[in-house]
Amino acid sequence: MIRSLTLAALAATLAMPALAGDIKINDPYARSAMPGAKSGAAFMTIENTGEADDRLIAARSDIAARVELHTHKDMGEGVMRMMEVEEGFVIPAGGAHALMRGGDHVMFMGLTQSLVQGEGVSVTLVFETAGEMEIEIPVDLERKPRHGMRHGQGHGMGGGNAAKTN
Repeated sequence: MIRSLTLAALAATLAMPALAGDIKINDPYARSAMPGAKSGAAFMTIENTGEADDRLIAARSDIAARVELHTHKDMGEGVMRMMEVEEGFVIPAGGAHALMRGGDHVMFMGLTQSLVQGEGVSVTLVFETAGEMEIEIPVDLERKPRHGMRHGQGHGMGGGNAAKTN
């Protein structure tokens, strides 16, 4: 019973939005394609309540050898290629930017531990203006992709059609 209450409290805490200055992180979750996978990804919506644009320029975590900001690029003929976005993602003033399956995301390469359903992973997001924000991201291996993804968009992280990656 105590374990159940502890897990419920952790889940409630992780569900709360994280804040740093004008930046707010909503609905974060991480996943991998399968147990023992060497890569995984994190998804979330980043909201900017400020009056000036900001930019997510990097992410760090001890759970992977490399952590990069990634997106999918349509290479034509139904082929999607995953690639690093070195310049990061603009978070518009008064707006939001979604990191989601089949689109922009935080990529974990060379996982040093398995992503386990219901546990959390610590990730530091680095913003151009707001600075560093450390967040705890719950692992959700069961979440289905959001509706509205184009055919052929997938992440190779389970759900949707698998994308070809480099």
